[in-house]
Amino acid sequence: MSIDAIRDLIPDYAKDIRLNLGSLSSEEVLTDQQKWGTFLVSALASRNTTVIKHVMAEVEGKLDEAAINGAKAAAAIMGMNNVYYRFVHISSNKEYGKLPAKLRMNIIGNPGVDKTDFELWSLAVSAINACGMCIDAHEDVVRKHDISALQVQAVVRIASSVHAASVVIDNEEALAS
Repeated sequence: MSIDAIRDLIPDYAKDIRLNLGSLSSEEVLTDQQKWGTFLVSALASRNTTVIKHVMAEVEGKLDEAAINGAKAAAAIMGMNNVYYRFVHISSNKEYGKLPAKLRMNIIGNPGVDKTDFELWSLAVSAINACGMCIDAHEDVVRKHDISALQVQAVVRIASSVHAASVVIDNEEALAS
C-alpha cells in the first residue's frame, strides 16, 4: 500500500492525476516531513478511506508519531475552522466577523510538531475546503517563517492532486457498487 497503489487505482481518464501524484511524491522543495505530512493531511481532509489507508502506509517510517498526530490534528482543527471562517467570510452580514469565534483552537498554538509544518498542513486543508480567510491567514504565517512561494505552491499542488485522486476513487467505487 502506497502512493503507487493509489496511482494504480486511477483510470486512464484521470491519467494526469496519476502522473501528478508520481511527480509530487518526488517533490524536493519541501522537507520530507512537510511533504509527507501534506500528503497525509490532504488524504484525511479529502475523506476517501482507500486513499487515507494507502497514504498512511506510505508515511509510516517517513513520519514519526508526532508528525502523524500533527497532520491528524491539522485536518481536525481545520475541518472545524474552515467551515466557521468560510461562513464568516462569505456571509453578507459582516456582524459575524466582529463576534469572537468562541471555539477552542489550542492545538494551533501548541501542535506538538514544528509550527511551520503545522501551518503548511493547515494551509493544505484550507485549500481543499476552499476557505479563503484561512488560506490567507496560514499563508501569511508560513511566509513570515521563510517559506517561499514555491514551497506554498508545492503544498497546494499536493493537496489538489490528493483531493482529485480521492474524488476519482470515490466515483469509481460508487460506480462499481
